[in-house]
Amino acid sequence: MSKKKQQHEMDEQSETAGSAAGEQTPSPVPEVVSAEQPPAEGALAASQAEAQKNWDLYLRARADLENYRKRVQREKEDLSRFANENLLREILPVMDNLERALEHARQSDGGNGGLLQGVELTLGQFQRVIDKFGVTPIRSLGEPFDPARHEALGQVESAEHPPNTVVQELQKGYLLNDRLLRPAMVMVAKAPPVAAEP
Repeated sequence: MSKKKQQHEMDEQSETAGSAAGEQTPSPVPEVVSAEQPPAEGALAASQAEAQKNWDLYLRARADLENYRKRVQREKEDLSRFANENLLREILPVMDNLERALEHARQSDGGNGGLLQGVELTLGQFQRVIDKFGVTPIRSLGEPFDPARHEALGQVESAEHPPNTVVQELQKGYLLNDRLLRPAMVMVAKAPPVAAEP
């Protein structure tokens, strides 16, 4: 290779290196972030607000927990008081039949005093059992009709009783711990029609 050619290649390499050096992108200057610290009073107010928020959440959670505890306790008591509800409801028709048998025996002239006394004793035992579990009969005759305790099967014209008064009880109703166990089936009085003037 001639000296002239070598010199030419050296010149080209020198130019290329210089060009590369000139085109090199300068490294970015890191941006200075001005992090202004909040003032002490602002930080204190924010902390107090956060503490108040957490305290309110604590009080709310505590109230919810207390309500839940009371509800569970109430449900537990109701379960204990009404656990025998279905059994007692099944006993009531047996008592109805005993009462009907007694009524029929008292009205008849059979004179079978021993049988009548036995049925009365059996019925008395049933009544004491259901009374022990909190079952009480509903007073119906002469009382105003109460749809929460009475089931009306019809109306009877009566001038002796105000309208909507129970005048006949076809089946006795009962309460279990002041809650309806079975409604009383009744007949309700209604005013007799007014006679047209001649």
